[in-house]
This record gives sequence, structure tokens and C-alpha cells, in this order.
Amino acid sequence: MSASEPGPSTDDPVEEGLFSHLVELRARLLRAIVTLFLVLMALIPIANRLYTELAAPLVARLPAGAHLIATEVASSFFTPLKLALWAALFISMPMILYQLWAFVSPGLYRHEKRLARPLLVAALFLFYAGCAFAYFIVLPAAFKFLTAVTPDGVEMMTDITHYLDFVMLMFLAFGLCFEVPVAVVILAAVGVVDAEKLARFRSYAIVGAFAIAAFITPPDLLSMVMLAVPMCLLYEVGLLAVRFLLKPPTDLQKTE
Repeated sequence: MSASEPGPSTDDPVEEGLFSHLVELRARLLRAIVTLFLVLMALIPIANRLYTELAAPLVARLPAGAHLIATEVASSFFTPLKLALWAALFISMPMILYQLWAFVSPGLYRHEKRLARPLLVAALFLFYAGCAFAYFIVLPAAFKFLTAVTPDGVEMMTDITHYLDFVMLMFLAFGLCFEVPVAVVILAAVGVVDAEKLARFRSYAIVGAFAIAAFITPPDLLSMVMLAVPMCLLYEVGLLAVRFLLKPPTDLQKTE
């Protein structure tokens, strides 16, 4: 081929579209990471205070003279920083989910957007509600029970790192369990179940809720009931949402 002859064209629409999507994905990921970093930097100076607030449900119920301890040399430094990172992730989650939504929404149909928007907002709200429920309601009751059943001669002094891991696990468990309505609506939207099946499966859902609660919560009956009952109520909320958001097809639509 001579120097004057044109080479093969590189203007491939598929490659250009893929490249533009990758550029947009990188930009949105960068915005989410920058948001997380800025929130983390704002929380680091108050990391110790955050840990004090997180430990309040347990500290308030410890016997006189008992307190949290740090069993590793650097725990008192790294554990509050770890909490600050978790808190930054929780606070930044709306921005992270918005960037995800902004990236995928152009490829959705109108009816998919109509359903996805409320589900996304509901999922975020319910997760935060589950974490708040665990912190303000369940953890105080669970720690009251655990301190009450401590054998005589045993002094309860919990390691700060183990306490943080336990509380974060509880937040995650309760946050995910509170997503029951969203999960129910998604299953109905993809055709796995419908409102009639959900109503018939109510008894199985109640048994499943108590089984999950017994596995997740501390070993006391009150904590189990505190998780199982909201899950049962949220199942009913999901059933109502299915009946409201997902209308059954009409006879005309069935014949088309």
C-alpha cells in the first residue's frame, strides 16, 4: 500500500459506543470515589466521637466499673478509622447509587424507569431504617439481655474491634432484611410470583422470617421477635406494593 492510499477505517460505531460508555463509567466511578473520600476526610477528625456514640448502647448497660478494651496495640487508632470508613460509605451511598442510576438509566425502557426509581429510593430508605432500628431498638435490648446472663465471677469487657465488627454485621443484616418489600416487588416484576401466590405463601414467609431472625439476632427471644415481626409486616407492604405497582394484564393485552 502506498503512502497516498487511505488505510482501513477505524470509525467503528460499536467501538466508539463502547469507548464512550467506558469513559462515562470511569467518570461516574470517579465522582463516587471522590465523594466517599471527601466524606471520609470530614469524618476522620471526629472518628473517636463516632465510636463513642456507636458504643453507647453497650456501655450504658455494662456493670459498674466495666468498660470496652483494646486487646491489640494499634486497635485504639485503627478501629475508629475503620468506623469512619463505614460511616463515610453509608453517608455517600445516595451519591454512589445516583451515579449508578445515571449510568444505567439511559438504557432502560420507560416502564422500567417508572418501576426502578421508586424501588431504588425505597431500597435506600429501608436499608437506613433497618440500621436505625438495629441501633436504637434491637442492640439496647440485646445488650441488656447479654449483660444480665453474664455468669457470676465473669467481668464483661468487650474488645473494641470485635464490638465494631458485631455492630456492623447487625447493621448489614437488619438493613438487608428490611429490603423485603423491594425483593418481593422485584420477584413479582420478573414473573417469579404474583399477588395471589404471595398471599398464599404468607404462612411460609412468616416461618422464614422467624428462622432468619433466629439465625441473625443475638440468642434472646426478644431480639428475634424484634426482627421477625417487622419482616412479616414488610412482607405485607411488599404485597400491597405489588398490587399497586404491577397491574395484571388486561384481556386485550393477553391476546396481543
